[in-house]
Amino acid sequence: MVSRRHGARRGDRGAQPARRAPHPGRRLLQRHIHDGPGTGRVDHRDPAASPRRGLAGRVLGILPASGGLRPGDGAGGPEGRRRHHPGCEARYRRCRRQGDPSLRHRGGARRTGGDRIVVPGCRGRGEPRLGAGRRHPCLVRIQARPDRRHGHAGPRGGCRVSWTGRALPRLEDPTLLRGRGRYVADLAPGAAHVRFVRSPVARGRILGIEAPEGVRVYTAADLADVGQIRPVLERPDYVAVSQPVLAVDRVCFAGQAVAFVVADDAAAAEDLAERVFLDIEPEDPVVDLDAALRPGAIQTHPEAPGNVLVEGRMRTPGLDAAFAEAAAVIALDLRSRRQSAMPMETRGGVARYDTRDGRTTLHASVQMPHMLRTGLADLLGCPEAELRVIAPDVGGGFGQKMSLFPEYAALVWLARHVKRDVAWIEDRRENFLASAHSRDQAFTVRGAFDATGHLLGLEANLRSNVGAFSCYPVTCGVEPLMAFAELPGPYKVPEYGARSRGVTTNTCTMAPYRGVARPMLTLTMERLMESAARRLGLDPVEIRRRNLIDRFPHRSPTGLVHDEGSYIAAMEAAVAAVDVPAFRLRQAEARAKGRHLGLGLSVFSERTGYGTPAYAARGMAIVPGYEQVECSLDPSGHVELRIGASPHGQGLGTALAQLVADELGVEPGQVQVVSGDTDRTPYGWGTFASRSMVIAGGASRLASAKVAAKLRGVAARMMGATEAEIALEDGFARVRGTNRATPIREVARAAHHRSHLFADLEGGLRQSAFYDPFGTFSNACHVAQVEVDVETGGVRVERFLVVEDAGRLINPMIVDGQIHGGVAQGIANALYEEVVYDPDGNLLTASLADYLPPTIHEIPPIEILHMETISDATLTGAKGVGEGGTIGAPAAVVNAIVDALSPFGIEINEIPATPERIRAAIRSARDSRT
Repeated sequence: MVSRRHGARRGDRGAQPARRAPHPGRRLLQRHIHDGPGTGRVDHRDPAASPRRGLAGRVLGILPASGGLRPGDGAGGPEGRRRHHPGCEARYRRCRRQGDPSLRHRGGARRTGGDRIVVPGCRGRGEPRLGAGRRHPCLVRIQARPDRRHGHAGPRGGCRVSWTGRALPRLEDPTLLRGRGRYVADLAPGAAHVRFVRSPVARGRILGIEAPEGVRVYTAADLADVGQIRPVLERPDYVAVSQPVLAVDRVCFAGQAVAFVVADDAAAAEDLAERVFLDIEPEDPVVDLDAALRPGAIQTHPEAPGNVLVEGRMRTPGLDAAFAEAAAVIALDLRSRRQSAMPMETRGGVARYDTRDGRTTLHASVQMPHMLRTGLADLLGCPEAELRVIAPDVGGGFGQKMSLFPEYAALVWLARHVKRDVAWIEDRRENFLASAHSRDQAFTVRGAFDATGHLLGLEANLRSNVGAFSCYPVTCGVEPLMAFAELPGPYKVPEYGARSRGVTTNTCTMAPYRGVARPMLTLTMERLMESAARRLGLDPVEIRRRNLIDRFPHRSPTGLVHDEGSYIAAMEAAVAAVDVPAFRLRQAEARAKGRHLGLGLSVFSERTGYGTPAYAARGMAIVPGYEQVECSLDPSGHVELRIGASPHGQGLGTALAQLVADELGVEPGQVQVVSGDTDRTPYGWGTFASRSMVIAGGASRLASAKVAAKLRGVAARMMGATEAEIALEDGFARVRGTNRATPIREVARAAHHRSHLFADLEGGLRQSAFYDPFGTFSNACHVAQVEVDVETGGVRVERFLVVEDAGRLINPMIVDGQIHGGVAQGIANALYEEVVYDPDGNLLTASLADYLPPTIHEIPPIEILHMETISDATLTGAKGVGEGGTIGAPAAVVNAIVDALSPFGIEINEIPATPERIRAAIRSARDSRT
């Protein structure tokens, strides 16, 4: 099933009489986002055929034709509907008679106006698979909000309103867009301000700390009773190192906190900090990743000889034979330079000590408030009950804010010590220096291919710079061990061998950043496929088609199980949509004029929504993964959903409200989602790793289903019916097939105020649920079109297309927003952003004048096609989507650059592909020809 959304311009709206007909493959998929908020779909398993083409533009195979209709299917006729879902035609006609034009039938296609075609959405294998509690998929709504002209005002009603699948405007937006959000800095007035004094050198011995008379400086000696951060992996190849809250005796990277001062306002605190003198004896640091692995290299920590903190190895028995039999062996060295997540809001916290009960409340810009409270209690040696952590509105996190940082421990200790409100609001320079970095990786890989382009074996040497310390709770193993486990990605790899190491250096600590290792993994596999195709004379699309996973479930050589996906179908849809033959003509014309255009694609899979089994397998001593939810109705019929997840801009509250509204028969606006407060929410793990809709969504569905069952029990007794006869829909509890109905608010009031009438039922309308899934795989294909200026080395991304399969789309607009933001960060990774240290470990990119995130002018309109392979591995049918944009974009852009520069024979295997690096590659190619 495929739908199309993209950032088309306003003038493109609707069908225009003079508009040129698009390419046939594109016409099948095209659906502009402003044509309506619904989702057009194509059955990607349809065997009906039209030519499919590769990147070279020649015919290669089959793509679904006629909008996925099989021969003999009517364009919306009853024959087609009966064929797919018998018995649904009558339901469809009934809805039409009752004046609800927002319903469309998925059993037979019909044209909806303009370019849109609504086509069959069943699995093409008879009846669709339905999980417990899933509604029949034949009817799908395409309106963004209820159409009051056709709403179910009377008790008899029509078809049930379904909120799932609608592009409902985000419920969070009115507050945020009007400037009424409350971020950490908004809570700081009246508090004393903390400023940290940080090491100016990357490595050295602390000889003393001096301050002018009257300036109170807090050092490690003051915090002697505070523990050290020491995350643990329960595996023999891991070395645990401790990070003090304030440096003791030695510093390990430029920017490490050594002391702090306090003043009445931020400016005064900064002035005081500048008057503190740190007497540090500098020592030679180790900064470069590969230099840290050389024999005799400087040791970052004495307990980690060789500078390796974590290592993973595996080798299948037939790997050597695979390489011996290979017709071609492709060897690549790839490099990803260091990045910063750089959220719009930096880190910060406000700690308040309550003298009445001795509790301390920390308002902090974090992604995992419950985990932070646990870590702080461990460091301070106090019960968790004495601490409360609240994540207010959070201005972005992207993984950087899911760790326990020393600054928060110092802040809470200080509030408890001085018994007043204290605040720390990080500035941008501090964020670059001392928060967390990522993506500093070097991969050396070899791929063995037979003469037909099939991958026989893969061997990899993977190195990740994890910085000076190990981040809590996920540890420094998060990037190297994920790289080790997930390098094969969406490809069939019969034989596999890998060694992956997390290498410590005198640089800022590494922590997860959106995508975690997989942008580099995808770049590696996609460059490998491109190089092999060129060596063997194959089309890049065809070699991928031969190697992509095509049967599910599929177990990778590292033991990961891929549930059902659309790896090949997504690629086919993307290739059809970009009209490759037309691009090749335009490319040839441009080259004749001295312009260099390129087209590149990337295909990837993304493991999402994984629960405790995945983290336990990694050896984490603290095993996250599950989520807990509490759902309740008050006597007025309004719903409160308390979640352990902690959204920070994703729109999760809206999507969860849609799920819960469907279960309880209310509108999403009646659902209040409470998150980010350890006093008000059940223990959970926060928002990260493309997990919230899968795990928190599943738990929300379970909890709300329990409340719905209690509502049906009360309503059945109120109306003299059985519970099975009660339907909760459109604000009413109805007796099916009759005119009897009671507003849900009256049922809720009766449950609370007249519980004696329902003595056989458990009292109250509050239920909780726990959900811990194994996980599911999303997949996507990205296509980039670029122009490269060979004189300046500049790259302009002209067009970017995404075909994403994230399972069932709970709110397509929110999904699109996640993809847009992810692609922007992926393009930044490919072309612009780089954290640079000099050989002495001094950070050279400590401001936005030196670190170059892209602006709106560098990001093209992003076109999005959706495929929906409904996941049986999740309760909602949804898969995670938060990180996909960052994962696929770098490889697509790099492949497009290589395609544009193919006349020079240039390889780009290092990102970001800056103008300097591109000019150097062109210069080297030209020199080699002279």
